[in-house]
Amino acid sequence: MEVATDSAGDDSPVARLARIAQMRADLSRAEEIAVRRARAAGLSWAEIGTLLGVSKQAMHQRYGRRT
Repeated sequence: MEVATDSAGDDSPVARLARIAQMRADLSRAEEIAVRRARAAGLSWAEIGTLLGVSKQAMHQRYGRRT
């Protein structure tokens, strides 16, 4: 949370929102890589969903075609 609210640099609302949008994109890419690796390691969609706090259906819908 500190990264998004850090006052270093430009502290305008636009700059903060831009940093948050970039963090979301970075986290989305990191999650996709982690899910792909978890599936390759043999974890089920249910196990991955539980670890990420979502249903297995949500995980499969989001990543099933990508992995």
